[in-house]
Amino acid sequence: MTRLLEGDRIRQQHLSREFVSRFRELEARRGDALGWRDWIDLWRELMVWELRLSEAAEPGLAQALQALLAGLRRDFAVFVSRHYTGWIAHPDADRPALSSDVVEEMVLPVLREQGRVLFVVVDCLRLDQWEALLPLVTPLFDVETSHYFSILPSATPYSRNAIFAGLLPRDIAAQYPEWWTEQEEESLNAHERDLLVRQLERVTGRPVPCRYEKLYGTGDSDEVRRRLPSMLAQDGVTAMVFNFVDQLTHGRSENAILYEVARDAQALRALTCAWFERSPLKAALVEAERRRVPVVLTSDHGSIHCLTPATVYAKRDATSNLRFKFGEDLRPELPGSAITVEDPLSYGLPRRGLGVRCLIATEDHFFVYPTKLREYQARYRGAFLHGGASPEEMILPVALLQPRAAR
Repeated sequence: MTRLLEGDRIRQQHLSREFVSRFRELEARRGDALGWRDWIDLWRELMVWELRLSEAAEPGLAQALQALLAGLRRDFAVFVSRHYTGWIAHPDADRPALSSDVVEEMVLPVLREQGRVLFVVVDCLRLDQWEALLPLVTPLFDVETSHYFSILPSATPYSRNAIFAGLLPRDIAAQYPEWWTEQEEESLNAHERDLLVRQLERVTGRPVPCRYEKLYGTGDSDEVRRRLPSMLAQDGVTAMVFNFVDQLTHGRSENAILYEVARDAQALRALTCAWFERSPLKAALVEAERRRVPVVLTSDHGSIHCLTPATVYAKRDATSNLRFKFGEDLRPELPGSAITVEDPLSYGLPRRGLGVRCLIATEDHFFVYPTKLREYQARYRGAFLHGGASPEEMILPVALLQPRAAR
């Protein structure tokens, strides 16, 4: 027992020295002109450090890391505001893969090489949650993780439609106006299968067999589990969307018990791993591994733990989202709390009307109105929200899972 305790103490000391040394180097990088590749590499390393410090129960070092992350969120907002319109205007320039590139750049190469692919989208899965899930996935698969940037707003109606359509929202609205009705935002994702079928045919020049399932919870998974073997036995793309993580994230704001058990990012990771072990997602991965079907697994957007209210002034027509808003005469009280988009088209978004602009929250801000300041602070402070321009929401994993049985 003494030797075990001594071993733990030595490992913690080694971790502390390693982090302190690396922390100085990472902090010094804040002054550098980071490109999009640098941001991906830096953020992934920091998420791995967050997991390691959480497991080692090092609250002092974890606090220092959180201070560094807060500064980097400010830097990231500046970076995105400077470069995002260029990424949209010049898709062939040196830029990160965006939501609209995921299928063509990550899914289709696997389909062409192997004839079949399971394409999994886990709604609202953050990069740190994926890093926490990796040890549960690697016994079944050889995993190669790359990354992409969610489009803005980093919310399901925009980012996930862009994934399945292979188009920016403005182009979806132009090409398929019957499938894009922003007056009913909750129905904007009702045509994901149709968009995927159209994208596959457009990019390959031929019809591609495609099957699509969306799962909201365990109640609707039994029938899908029964059909899954026959779906995976067929050539083409089997696409599956899992909404549990998004429901967990949203549910914290409405459910006191859920709020208590998912108080912070560490608790959210633990809940995600606990769900995965008994989830239809794990069942799907096990079946894919058994049938030697490769998997491309990704997220449509992340979320951020919001602690800082940001007052916005808006007319009654403004949308109700807490991390992004559309409306006339929108303006933030503090300019640094949001990116102001005067021309939605320049952000790849459809125009909503003359004079309608968009605000996109930065760092860990959430929007409040001056007339409902206390109500919104009490209800949403500490919530995990999405739609804004933070690394947690935008820098996302896309993993190729090759079945170990296929080796």
